[in-house]
Amino acid sequence: MKIIGTDNPDVLLLEPRVFPDERGFFLEAWNARIFRNDIKLDMQFVQDNHSQSTRNVLRGLHYQIRQPQGKLVRVARGRIFDVAVDLRKSKPTFGQWVAHELSEDNHRQLWIPPGFAHGFVVLSEVADVLYKTTDYYDPANERCLIWNDPTVAIAWPLNGEPVLSPKDRSGLPLAKAEVFA
Repeated sequence: MKIIGTDNPDVLLLEPRVFPDERGFFLEAWNARIFRNDIKLDMQFVQDNHSQSTRNVLRGLHYQIRQPQGKLVRVARGRIFDVAVDLRKSKPTFGQWVAHELSEDNHRQLWIPPGFAHGFVVLSEVADVLYKTTDYYDPANERCLIWNDPTVAIAWPLNGEPVLSPKDRSGLPLAKAEVFA
């Protein structure tokens, strides 16, 4: 597993070894020993999620104020622009965002630790996004940071208007959002 740093030292871009042959390919997406020993992340995942979305669907920016979730995100089909926004007020990177393209072709994964809002926009016709979480989904503690907050100023690679859920349309700007200490 190749570890690629990002602009936030706590968010990691991970590139697994891919073994292609005439049948297709094989890769190991998750190995607890490698994450613990090589990547120095010792976490327990408790939930696997799978979302399917079409082009220009923008999901996020989601987080849980209690039971914050670390997420390991990858794409099984399609391409997304995956975003993490640091909501840890005590960190010098508070309010800053990191983004990377994840796709079925590059096989990359993004590790987003607890304390971040997460979202993505679909760049392909369809995308199947898979992500592991370190804590369970808790709708009572779910929050949403508005996707287009000018203070955060995410450079979304949109082609037209995004397709948003009602929840995502009513997210709060960073100045009014609950954040982490």
